[in-house]
Amino acid sequence: MKFLLIGHSVEDHIYVEDKEYVRPGGIYYSAAAFINIISAEDEIYLCSLVDENSYHLFKDVYDGINKKYLKWTKNIPRINLIIHPEKEREEHYHNLASPLKIDEIEFDIFDGVLINMITGFEINPGDLSYIRNNFRGKIYFDVHSLSRELNNELKRVFRPIKNFEHWAENIDLLQANESEILTLSSKTSEAQIVKDILSFRPVAVILTKDTNGAMAYCKTENGIDSFYAQPVKIKEKNKVGCGDIFGAVFFYTYIKTKNFEKALTSANKAGGFAASMSNLSELRNLKKYVFE
Repeated sequence: MKFLLIGHSVEDHIYVEDKEYVRPGGIYYSAAAFINIISAEDEIYLCSLVDENSYHLFKDVYDGINKKYLKWTKNIPRINLIIHPEKEREEHYHNLASPLKIDEIEFDIFDGVLINMITGFEINPGDLSYIRNNFRGKIYFDVHSLSRELNNELKRVFRPIKNFEHWAENIDLLQANESEILTLSSKTSEAQIVKDILSFRPVAVILTKDTNGAMAYCKTENGIDSFYAQPVKIKEKNKVGCGDIFGAVFFYTYIKTKNFEKALTSANKAGGFAASMSNLSELRNLKKYVFE
């Protein structure tokens, strides 16, 4: 099978207490999860931007995928992530990213397309409509930073997404966390927001709940089914990239099995594994932890 990942690559500067860590970020985590779980016959393509100064951060993963749609730019975004133990992290941007070019992509060769709105500027609703019109397979859409506006201080702040229905009408599976989902509708309850989203094209809404596990709401002929995955018991060492790894494993498992419950169970284990990592090299054990 062939999978296409769409999203910005970013250079993360992670601040935890008094320490700073410089790491690859953004779509890197989705790509890293994919290459560590796929079968030998699968192939991953990446639509993203990279630069010469930071490519060494991404090299271990990006050199293992098809780079046909990977483009070079002067500077990729740098994001300062200030991690707080009990609340949403703060994000401060340097080097705003250009939108990604999608008009050269042969979408019909893929079995699945995962779009991760890392910066929120990857594509616009018109681009998503173009993808939908040129691709008959499943589109997985991680809301991510589309839910946050960029203020005058280049800080990301949650706000309602205007006319989200223009996005929803071209998505098959949607992922959000508990803060992001509140930006998708004028409703305030989780159940009502999910109902709104599933009234459009999506067949599933996947909701990550941090230390409270995850939910998948799936559209059926008789209404909406829901599945819950309990939190994985781990010692938390990492709070960056967990949702991206979760989403990659969910989408891959769903495309392979067409089973929402199995996809949620696998993704939830992957998210817990990501939260337990001390360093990125541990991702080589992801497949064994999740599937064996």
